[in-house]
Amino acid sequence: MQHQGTVTLETERLILRRFTVSDAPAMYRNWASSKDVARFLTWEPHKNAEETEALLKEWVKAYDAPDCYNWAIALKPEGKLIGNISVVHLYPEAACAVLGYCIGERWWGSGYMPEAGGAVLQYLFETVGVNRVAANHDIANPKSGRVMQKLGMRYEGTLRQQGYARGRVFDDVWYGMLAEEYRRLKAHAAE
Repeated sequence: MQHQGTVTLETERLILRRFTVSDAPAMYRNWASSKDVARFLTWEPHKNAEETEALLKEWVKAYDAPDCYNWAIALKPEGKLIGNISVVHLYPEAACAVLGYCIGERWWGSGYMPEAGGAVLQYLFETVGVNRVAANHDIANPKSGRVMQKLGMRYEGTLRQQGYARGRVFDDVWYGMLAEEYRRLKAHAAE
């Protein structure tokens, strides 16, 4: 792998960029404080913008590492911050990245997350050189699985009672894509 870190990525409707500490109010307001957004995730909704700011200070420091991949998702052209997509686990020996993502509920069903995910997959496969990208979701959150399906990821299995988040054990559904599958999908789309 050739680690490049979190670089700015653009799609038709989105800009994926590094977070800044000044993003705290928008992040808090648009998704970090939402019980609906955090419902199936590992973190509790933030109590205030100061909690969000403290987290962003850690994230901004992490950008010093070339293997840190953590994007703020912003709408074009106004730059409104609506979500986050990142590599939550990296397995260098296997050249495997595991994605995590969330978006404010006002933007659910808009196609923004598959659009952001597509840009991240392209970057990870074509620039970083990963061999595999995976993602998982709580079985009670099938909408997250539909994002993975729209990205062309394949269902790989459900690990019964393997997930744990916020005091609850859940069945963990996994999807993945190999570099060779990504190349085939890209070639097929170009035809």
